Amino acid sequence: MTETSTPGTSTTGIDAATRTELEAAVFRRLVAHLQGRTDVQNIDLMNMAGFCRNCLSNWLKDAADEKGVPLTKDASREAVYGMPYDAWKRLHQGEATPEQQEAFTGAAAEPH
Repeated sequence: MTETSTPGTSTTGIDAATRTELEAAVFRRLVAHLQGRTDVQNIDLMNMAGFCRNCLSNWLKDAADEKGVPLTKDASREAVYGMPYDAWKRLHQGEATPEQQEAFTGAAAEPH
């Protein structure tokens, strides 16, 4: 059994392939959850958690690039948003409030 380790995780007894399958299932569940929670704005995610749907789509594209898998930015966003990004913004993105903007500007979010 081959084990790999990611900082902050315990993989005791889980082989690398199974761990990858589990992580992929978690990613799909997170994406489905965010697709269902269109009431949660990206700016709120950034302010509370330091990442948003755009970050997830960028990370997906980065992973594809690292593996030499062709994936456009638009395709990675559509994979996360469940529809073209412009359509999602038109249907679900509200104008940020001054409070949201202030929190975003003042947040010390790590680079993403």
